[in-house]
Amino acid sequence: MKTIVLGAGIIGISTAWHLRERGHEVTVVDRQPDAALETSFANAAQISVSYCEPWANREAPWKALKWMFDKEAPLLFRPQLDWEQWRWCLKFLAQCNDTAFARNVQQIVALGAYSHAALKELVRVTGIEYHRLERGIAHFYTDQKSFDDAAHAVELMRRFGVQRRVVSRDELLAIEPAFRAYGDRITGGTYTSTDESGDARVFTQALARRCAERGVQFLYGHDVLRLNRSGDAIESIAIRARQESATGQKDQVLKADAVVVACGSYSAPLLRGVGVHLPIYPGKGYSATFPLLKPEGAPMVSTIDDGKKIAMSRLGNVLRVAGTIELGGYDLSLDSPVARARCHMLSRRIETILPGVCDTRTPEEGGDPQYWTGLRPATPTNIPFIGRTPLHGLWVNAGHGTLGWTHGAGSGKAMAELLSGERPAMDFAFLGDDTPAAAYGAPRLA
Repeated sequence: MKTIVLGAGIIGISTAWHLRERGHEVTVVDRQPDAALETSFANAAQISVSYCEPWANREAPWKALKWMFDKEAPLLFRPQLDWEQWRWCLKFLAQCNDTAFARNVQQIVALGAYSHAALKELVRVTGIEYHRLERGIAHFYTDQKSFDDAAHAVELMRRFGVQRRVVSRDELLAIEPAFRAYGDRITGGTYTSTDESGDARVFTQALARRCAERGVQFLYGHDVLRLNRSGDAIESIAIRARQESATGQKDQVLKADAVVVACGSYSAPLLRGVGVHLPIYPGKGYSATFPLLKPEGAPMVSTIDDGKKIAMSRLGNVLRVAGTIELGGYDLSLDSPVARARCHMLSRRIETILPGVCDTRTPEEGGDPQYWTGLRPATPTNIPFIGRTPLHGLWVNAGHGTLGWTHGAGSGKAMAELLSGERPAMDFAFLGDDTPAAAYGAPRLA
């Protein structure tokens, strides 16, 4: 089968790899000059099967209201004159209850476990190196209520087979001694030894090169102009090269048996052009990558700081720090007052927790912090859309939110299996399934 994959992030490249391994003819289209240069570029680096809790819970609406005027808030809602944002928010509010939370956790954990196994197999087969650390993920709390609430989350996760456990402050500091300087403010934590971390960009670009070696065609530097619909099927795709070719031809029309939309946050507007409506909205996330001044004092265990909802991961001689969600449209600026405040929060927080370990100086102070922002394609449930749409030949693999790296390998494998007429071995409501569990995700046709 001839297949076109739109998007060269971890989701798209994983999809391309698994399709090619099953004998499909594959073309990947992306507007960037290489793979993983957008949302997969500088994320938190965590493979966090045990920490994939949905954003929507019973306390989320009140927290969002409380944080609305705080530039450094973990979740910042910035209202826009955009019906798609408000429609997404209404669907999100409908998920803010205990029943929906438990149901969504089950789906996310099932995909996470499947994906972690798929990633391990990919690494075994390809030998890709990407600053991988198999030392688990820790999560520390700085107030008693949050620590007490963590016990309930751990119990729920363990019900679905995740080996996350509650640990005391002393246990946490024994697991990761780098936080001893901050230890008197830590109340306790949780830890899962089976989770891991690594550089998503390095992995994705290496996997893309291996795809090319196996015959996958890449059309980098091409914008997807539109999907062309004919009746109840996709007829073709219109693309445009960002730079003029030697022949002078910039516009092309591509045809295939199947098209997989894996364009992250940009999947939703592209799909709306052919009448397929999925609630995917961009959540702007931030990261900073700091050089290590004292490598011996930097953490080796990837860790989540609950106080600011940020993650820290060691990647060789740098520390990646990432977090926060900003719901305010497709803005990718790093020079606005809000963006600067959120970036500087990451610097200050690391200096507080790991004093003197990283070079957190601003450029004005002579430092070189690598600040970055990306749009996380969020669904109201945090469950991605993987599967077929009502239009013949049109498939979707998008909506992974903050878990694209965690769910990437498995989402690509599952997509390839579905396209090949197979059923992935996990309890997950795939898009296009004729089951009640899939009803929430069923796309609406205009």
